[in-house]
Amino acid sequence: MFGGLFNYDNPVWRGIGKFWDVLIVHILWVICSIPIITIGASTTALYYVTLKLVRDEDGYTVRSFFHSFKENFKQATIIWLLVLVSGGVLAVDLWFVLRSGAVAPGSVQTALASVFIGLTIIWLATVTYVFAVLARFYGSVRRIIFNALFMSVRHILSTVGVIVIDILLVFITFRFLPMLIVFGVALIAYVNSFFINRIFKKYTPKEERDIHEMRPIFAEDGEASEDGKEEGKEEGKEESPQES
Repeated sequence: MFGGLFNYDNPVWRGIGKFWDVLIVHILWVICSIPIITIGASTTALYYVTLKLVRDEDGYTVRSFFHSFKENFKQATIIWLLVLVSGGVLAVDLWFVLRSGAVAPGSVQTALASVFIGLTIIWLATVTYVFAVLARFYGSVRRIIFNALFMSVRHILSTVGVIVIDILLVFITFRFLPMLIVFGVALIAYVNSFFINRIFKKYTPKEERDIHEMRPIFAEDGEASEDGKEEGKEEGKEESPQES
């Protein structure tokens, strides 16, 4: 009885270990996000760790975080700047449209507001996936963004579920369980990773899902170097999938 209790393979101990990892990776995310411009690389590294956690892959949390942070820094920073700029433009445009009732007919205002609200939803759905896709797959910035958009639309029910759960987690944290704030963004990424990992499996052949040297269903020639491919295989990262 006591042997099983103190066995570190016990589900209870494994669960405690994972939440400890989530706490550690949240601290790393906060520290590495302080310069603001590095938030994209920090979030990619965060998803790199949480995706490994939900797949029950053993590894060193700190080492894995900084491996991804360094490897994806350039692309993650570019994507983060694109996210900031596009989000800012959408926010300003939507604000202007909603405030233009006095100078534009009601039907025109409604139509424009609907367009920008729709674009904002698409933006939010894409952002929900994009850093996780970068953490898991190789590809150009354009391909990574396309795949994030593609997955968010193709798996729309999962996308809605992820966004709703994220909102609920934030609400519950600030309204009922403020102690959860110590897990911060990492808790959201960890929960999201359960949904996102199931989606990623759909782009991996069944016979290769349980090994590290996985290949995506769709491959894009010339987007990743041979060295990058080999390094990605060692760390469980695949080439980015694309439309056939």
